[in-house]
Amino acid sequence: MQTIKTDVLIIGAGPAGTVAGALVNKAGFNVYVVEKMKFPRFVIGESLLPRCMEALEEAGLLESVLQQGFQRKTGAKFVRDGVICDYSFSDQFTDGWDHAYQVTRADFDLALANGLQAQGVPVHYETSVTAIQFREDGSSITTLVDADGQEAQVEARFIIDASGYGRVIPRLFGLERPSNLPPRKALFVHIKDENRQMDDEPDRITIVVHKPDVWVWIIPFATGITSVGFVGSPAFFEKYQGTDEEVLRALIADEPYIAKRMEGVAFLWEPKVLQSWSVTTEKFYGNGFVLTGNVTEFLDPVFSSGVTLATVSSQIAGNLVVRHLKGEKVDWEKDYTEAMMQGVNTFRSYVMSWYDTSLHTIFFAENQDPEIKRKICSVLAGYVWDTSNDYVKDHETVLHKLARTIKLRDSISYINSGFKNEEDK
Repeated sequence: MQTIKTDVLIIGAGPAGTVAGALVNKAGFNVYVVEKMKFPRFVIGESLLPRCMEALEEAGLLESVLQQGFQRKTGAKFVRDGVICDYSFSDQFTDGWDHAYQVTRADFDLALANGLQAQGVPVHYETSVTAIQFREDGSSITTLVDADGQEAQVEARFIIDASGYGRVIPRLFGLERPSNLPPRKALFVHIKDENRQMDDEPDRITIVVHKPDVWVWIIPFATGITSVGFVGSPAFFEKYQGTDEEVLRALIADEPYIAKRMEGVAFLWEPKVLQSWSVTTEKFYGNGFVLTGNVTEFLDPVFSSGVTLATVSSQIAGNLVVRHLKGEKVDWEKDYTEAMMQGVNTFRSYVMSWYDTSLHTIFFAENQDPEIKRKICSVLAGYVWDTSNDYVKDHETVLHKLARTIKLRDSISYINSGFKNEEDK
């Protein structure tokens, strides 16, 4: 059996693996990347946030992305019963990127992997991890098997697990834990969006409130193709009968915002289903390894946090691994876990406030405070580590307080208007 020696083994060649690999390689260490799938391959998470662009830029992978001509994304648009709330990233509270991109992930991930290989790091596709043995000093022996069934071993000083939904180390070592978010299901497809001009939205993602706990994503790409998906509880979808395509077409017909625009449109492939995606892990690091991206925790697609958490976690982890390999003391709990949980928990509060409709109250309120809107915009742009923003620092309480204030204000206004109407009689 062949044995390969390297400084760092990276499991997974998606956004997390490529960012981490580029940073470690740039520091002068040997990197060996294995990827279970063959690229290009489909994966969800098509609407990027501005914060992730910083990670791509530091990793030297930004130009690889820009060369693809992806649709520029300048904000997020929310719709409920015909009422529109628009967020423009150029108005955000935090200094940073004012745009990102909407990407077909097969092309985006391949561009990153090719960009990493252009930096001199080969990517070994269709290669799976079957076993890992860690030594006391943190070094490891990992057993691999390729598409032909050939086994090999990699001896590494450190492992970065960026395996996404594969969750290699958590599954091998029993680290998986359930999320505190309830199970949800998404039914989605790419369409030939010939009637896109009916709505003003090509440069941003649109989120439509279909029912209080059911929403629709609309992500237009530069190619004229649009990604559309419905997200709700599994029980919601059980109300519809038929094939996945029949169900999705019925859902589209039932949503006034897109019914006419998408009536009879061509589906470019059979609709796909993703469900029960929320998951976490017992710990984010151990002696000789660190977990990045969706391996740590995946929340929900509503605020497009997946790729941002993947790239930023790998940006942080990659730099910490470099320090570790140089012999520096790294406080993994403080510098990695606490840092990542700041971002994860901020997004979690917004996800939970979306589903309990507190954010609906905020987004669709009249006479919104421009400064508060700027601060929320920063979260939607992915700047969930900026604790100078009280809508980040106080994420656990501030949204519900604001929603209650708005409801109280509106109820008082309603009562006062009633008094005025009585006086006019």
